[in-house]
Amino acid sequence: MYDNTLEIFGTISGLLYLYLEIKQRPAMWIVGIINAIIYLLVFFNAKIYADASLQVYYVSVSVYGLMLWRRSILGTQTESSKQVQTIEYRMMSSSMWCYIIVASTILTLAMYAILSRYTDSPVPMGDAITTSLSIVATWMLAKRFIEHWGFWVVINTISIYIYWIRELNYTVLLYLFYGIFAIVGLYTWKKQGNKV
Repeated sequence: MYDNTLEIFGTISGLLYLYLEIKQRPAMWIVGIINAIIYLLVFFNAKIYADASLQVYYVSVSVYGLMLWRRSILGTQTESSKQVQTIEYRMMSSSMWCYIIVASTILTLAMYAILSRYTDSPVPMGDAITTSLSIVATWMLAKRFIEHWGFWVVINTISIYIYWIRELNYTVLLYLFYGIFAIVGLYTWKKQGNKV
């Protein structure tokens, strides 16, 4: 019998992470570390190996993102503005889009080759696509590129299908929220944010 307790905790921490991401709170990176550790175990048990290994990347990029974001906040605050936090974002250039597309494609093909040859993953292509795009989108988030929200809509849509067929029902619910709130996040950043 499958014990979904860990998956439930992962879902709760994932929703908290999403809220903090939309609000651009540095604490999201700490919650992200906790969430990644939980989902490392959940995905490994479900034989979704690339997503499981992706969680190790999430831990390291969360440390990196926390350092970048805290440095940015500390560098721009004055005594009178310490309680006010503005959402700031950047937009990708055409050349950056080319790099992102090439990097995503290479990562996807490499992961698919490994997963299809050396693991018993039932969804090697889906796992490879979501993992490679997640690596890129998380890096984009650390750099505050607003386009990362569009990547998450695609990733979450594919992930819902993968987790549904692997019977990770709470995770399906989490990724449904992720997909919806990726749209909300994009809207919020554009409406309340400042392009830098």
